[in-house]
Amino acid sequence: MSPSIATTVVDGVGHLELNRPAAANAIDLLTARAFGEAVYRFAASESVRAVVVSGAGSRFCVGGDVAAFAAAPDRSAYLQELADEFDGALQRLRAMDKVVVAAVQGAVAGAGMSVVLSCDLVVAASSTKLLTAYAGIGLTPDCGLSWLLPRAVGGPRAADLLLAGRVLSAREAQEWGLLTRVVDDGDELVAATTLARAAAAGPVLALGDAKRLLCEAWQSTREEAGDEEGRTIARRSGSSEAGALIEQFIGRR
Repeated sequence: MSPSIATTVVDGVGHLELNRPAAANAIDLLTARAFGEAVYRFAASESVRAVVVSGAGSRFCVGGDVAAFAAAPDRSAYLQELADEFDGALQRLRAMDKVVVAAVQGAVAGAGMSVVLSCDLVVAASSTKLLTAYAGIGLTPDCGLSWLLPRAVGGPRAADLLLAGRVLSAREAQEWGLLTRVVDDGDELVAATTLARAAAAGPVLALGDAKRLLCEAWQSTREEAGDEEGRTIARRSGSSEAGALIEQFIGRR
């Protein structure tokens, strides 16, 4: 795996860290591939019950590595491959049947926004700034941002970010629904890891199904969502995980 991605597993929590601090964790092709490999391994591992995504250094992720694609012999081909590679990795991250928590700080820009929107819970340092940044270099959204962003904040706010270049503070981003929690600078990774450890120690199968239901609901009718909820809760009630927790609940009454 590329050194641009660092991974560890501790107490059931897989930690995936963007590790290019000197480049503000910008995503080049090697990093995109390594990120996808790490996501695949964590998704397949029974020992990983929840995941934390973070970025080394002072900035979480500024999006694509502009210097890398500017230097490519065929800039268009490189950008196409980079966008497809990283988008595939983020789709796998979003589809993972484990809780994924992001810890962000400094700047979250471009495809870094797509990373955040592909996680289930997001903890941000209070000084974090979020922006789309594409128009500043004459480019358009990639990595699913034009799909993810309006679903997270609504059409007018998505347009404000993408077309008017609005920059959000952490508190504004939390009010808009992009962040789960805002903490003091320097506390974001500890807070995110605490959330992930709680998920890892909890009913991971039920949490995974709840995550799936949330994702699927965007493409479902109300009736379809209700039907799938019924099937899922019935299936989940027969699991050993639910059985033990139900017995504990009854025993406490």
